[in-house]
Amino acid sequence: MIELPEALSRAKELDHYLKGKKITKVLLPTSPHKFCWFQGDVAHYPVQLEGHTINGARGFGIFVEIECDQGVYLCVNDGVNITLLTSCDDIPQKYQLAIFFEDQTSLIFQVAMYGSIICHHGDYENEYYLKSLEKISSISNQFTYSYFMSVLENVKPTISVKAFLATEQRFPGIGNGVLQDILWQAFIHPKRKVNSLTEKECLCLFETIKSVLCEMIEKGGRDTEKNIFGNYGGYQTRLSKKTLHQPCPRCQTLIEKTNYLGGAIYYCTHCQKENI
Repeated sequence: MIELPEALSRAKELDHYLKGKKITKVLLPTSPHKFCWFQGDVAHYPVQLEGHTINGARGFGIFVEIECDQGVYLCVNDGVNITLLTSCDDIPQKYQLAIFFEDQTSLIFQVAMYGSIICHHGDYENEYYLKSLEKISSISNQFTYSYFMSVLENVKPTISVKAFLATEQRFPGIGNGVLQDILWQAFIHPKRKVNSLTEKECLCLFETIKSVLCEMIEKGGRDTEKNIFGNYGGYQTRLSKKTLHQPCPRCQTLIEKTNYLGGAIYYCTHCQKENI
């Protein structure tokens, strides 16, 4: 799933490899997906995109956005996988959108669980898109401890730390995926109530958010997510589906998993105490 490290990493890759390329053909979905959303009728995407040149790409929150000339944008989020193919690569049979360029390379969009592929002209007014654009990024210089605490002080004190960090786009791009390593690094259980956090733990959590996200971005995203060439990111997750039942890197206690707030959480029962 696209979270902040993947949004920035994929955008960097796309910006480098697509800038200056001209779109010659757009192919419509060969495999309709119940949970893939488009802006208007996808049948109109070819006429909106063909003939345009790529100006660049950017990432923010949970979105990766490709900018074309004349104010045309193509934006994706969540579970949309983007793959760049050469002229020698076989085009997969199933995809939700395919874009071909003058140099015979192509960009394939495939949706895993759910996601959006949005072609727009600066008029996309989705709530999550706007929040991802407008809110302070967790890796920016504006993301200060005082700002972090101001957000914390304005939530219900009995919500969990997971709900605080990964819901309602309080911190765009922090989702259930990157959350796991952030909380493990900070010695905090996902179910802990925010009003149980000490001042020292709040400061540690703030610092850990920035350090873990920066490491994930520096290494091209997590090892649970693929880049535009189909290779996994270089950041080795401590807590994820890949480490379930494996020894905790700190104390060797086996990593456990449970479902909570609509997604799986991974944790070490020794390092991350639920009840303090």
